[in-house]
Amino acid sequence: MSDKMHIMIVDDEKIVRESLYHWFSKEGHVVETAASGFEALEKLEAYPFELLFVDIKMPRMDGIELLGRIKADYPDTLVIIITAYGSIESAVTAMRAGASDYLLKPFKPDHLSLVMERIFHQKQLAAEFKYLKGRLDKITRFDNIIGQSAPMENIFRLIPEVAQSDASVLITGETGTGKELVAKAIHAKSKRAQHPFIAINCGAIPDSLLESELFGHQRGAFTGAVLARKGFLEVVSGGTLFLDEIGEITGKMQIDLLRVLEEKRINRIGSSQPIEVDFRLISATRQNLEQAIAGGRFREDFYYRVNVIHIDVPPLRKRKEDIPLLARHFLEKYSQETAKKVDHLDRAAMDILRNYDWPGNVRELENAVERAVVLAKSRTLGPEDLSFLGSSPVPVEKKRSLREVEKTHIRNILEQCDWNVTQAAKILDINRVTLHKKMNRYRITRESRDGSKALSAHAHPQ
Repeated sequence: MSDKMHIMIVDDEKIVRESLYHWFSKEGHVVETAASGFEALEKLEAYPFELLFVDIKMPRMDGIELLGRIKADYPDTLVIIITAYGSIESAVTAMRAGASDYLLKPFKPDHLSLVMERIFHQKQLAAEFKYLKGRLDKITRFDNIIGQSAPMENIFRLIPEVAQSDASVLITGETGTGKELVAKAIHAKSKRAQHPFIAINCGAIPDSLLESELFGHQRGAFTGAVLARKGFLEVVSGGTLFLDEIGEITGKMQIDLLRVLEEKRINRIGSSQPIEVDFRLISATRQNLEQAIAGGRFREDFYYRVNVIHIDVPPLRKRKEDIPLLARHFLEKYSQETAKKVDHLDRAAMDILRNYDWPGNVRELENAVERAVVLAKSRTLGPEDLSFLGSSPVPVEKKRSLREVEKTHIRNILEQCDWNVTQAAKILDINRVTLHKKMNRYRITRESRDGSKALSAHAHPQ
């Protein structure tokens, strides 16, 4: 790990900027300066600085405010607060807000050297954390399927078990949930992994053409059949055939496939010569096939033949804890593909992704992140980069207990009053002691700007 860093000095005093610039440049670091917090934020958008020295007293935007904005949008960037007004209070405030260290003016070389030693140690710890995080990412990823929610963990556990047999699998789920990825993962873990995996979207191919695609044909079997051709049921030999949107195929094709599954033989179109076939069938659909059976659109005997093992892939709105993982994965993917330095999602942008309903599921999320990266004007994606999502459909509110409703209402009133307990108690028409008891009972606290749990100055009972 290199001990040379990309450093920015942020101070409204030119002499401080120049002295630190020359000191760090002599040490071999790449150094930039900024005369204000706003200038520093502009330069951060254009370049990924590793370390900033930030003056605590600056006009318009002080060092603590700048520190908060840096930590919100660039959490990996290290910040050291520098001040000529040293006090325990300012030091504690800076450290609670996320500063890596603080330094008193005037600077002495030995003090700077000591601070840099601590920073290098912190950098080493961060590298170790990144390595461990990479290991964790692998745990939350299964053959390109990403998730850490309970439904996805169940699927991760099920895939290796299902892969050990040749039983037919039916994968259900909405469009864009990743049904084909699950099918590929089953194939990859199976004894057929060294043989082909062929995917066919039944809904995208006319029935007459689908028959030829699956069974093949002899020369002269129909107009245009100038050569004999193998169908996918032959080509897939030894491997896995994935039929997506199987609910779209006609009754005749269902009968033909049922016969193939039972006899393991096919006849090419225009031929009476049977051909032995060996494949595993995995099917997928977004339809409710049981309703299709009741409506006479799907054969019951065929349904039971393809649905020996059933896997349901949940929609993204039912596994929202996976959204940050997926969003960061797609951000990294498209940052590399587009060669753009877009490497962060700020908290407001992530909140938009979490709260959106995602009717197109993971596929829609991937497309949204790709579009945002392509059009991004800075390193960090913010709400303005996701404005094209519009408003998400309002979800039906889940049933909640009286306790949950009261807790939510109390928190909302406190937030409206900027956590002034006296004002909140008046609005709630209860006394402050009662409100404090309810806050303790429901464990309602406010995270203050410096990271400590606190209420307003008028919050303490008399």
